[in-house]
Amino acid sequence: MLNRILRVCAFFYLFPMFIHGQNIDETENVKQVILAFQEDFNNGLFLNAHTYTTNDWVHINPIGVITNSREEVLKDVRSVHQSFLKDVTMKIEKINIRFIAPTVAVAEVIHIMSPYELPEGVLHQNEKQTKSYIVVKVYEKWLLTLDHNTIQSNQPSGNY
Repeated sequence: MLNRILRVCAFFYLFPMFIHGQNIDETENVKQVILAFQEDFNNGLFLNAHTYTTNDWVHINPIGVITNSREEVLKDVRSVHQSFLKDVTMKIEKINIRFIAPTVAVAEVIHIMSPYELPEGVLHQNEKQTKSYIVVKVYEKWLLTLDHNTIQSNQPSGNY
């Protein structure tokens, strides 16, 4: 009887650590998807998008235009990275990843942008952008399926 009680106690003591360890691994896997997107954004060519996005990737740009499918999204983002976003980079300031299902994660990210001009004559400096990413687990691999970008106002950035 004592042996059984000890096993039950050990289970309840160790189980939360096991679950927490799994969440840390999954959180890191989702973060790697976001970092891959950021790397492709920073080089402007998005050459690796096929390794971290779904075929039905949806991109919502800062003015609300929705682009559907990896092929169409890549046409759009490559186009703007050859014009006003040429050589523009972003880096993560804050990131919050939460799982809304075992195979679905939402990441809320604040990116700091390098300077760019849009429209002509209007320089954007020290701009922060809030980006929401939906990342799904497909066949044991985390992939970006939707990103939505908003230029942040001068309001406080919230709790993340």
